[in-house]
Amino acid sequence: MPEPIGSVTTAPLDKTWLETRIRSRKNGAVVTFEGIARDHDHGEDVGSLDYEAHPDAERVLIDVCARIAQATNCDVVAAHRIGHLEIGDVALVAVVAAPHRAEAFAACGKLVDAIKAEVPIWKHQHFTDGRSEWVGL
Repeated sequence: MPEPIGSVTTAPLDKTWLETRIRSRKNGAVVTFEGIARDHDHGEDVGSLDYEAHPDAERVLIDVCARIAQATNCDVVAAHRIGHLEIGDVALVAVVAAPHRAEAFAACGKLVDAIKAEVPIWKHQHFTDGRSEWVGL
């Protein structure tokens, strides 16, 4: 099993590189989740987002990936983007590889839920009417 990896970066995320990183002959399924900046939240129009991260965010992301990999016996990688994102930009890529699809889908769901709950990254939403709000503080 490849070592679980996680990264927090200002660069656009490359899902193909992440998927390639964990492909192997033992795995028959690769499940990829992309979290994409959407144009609305709770019925309000969103114009853009800024993500900020605690200095330990990457270490926490790596720890989450390692824990999910160990608990599910799946290969796991994830990357989260920080900085300014426009609508349609990819904020999170989580990839899980497993021998069978059911375990890959289940592990990917667990991974995304854990990242959202535990990794100290905060979203600053900018609404089209000029207001803004922080999410995840």
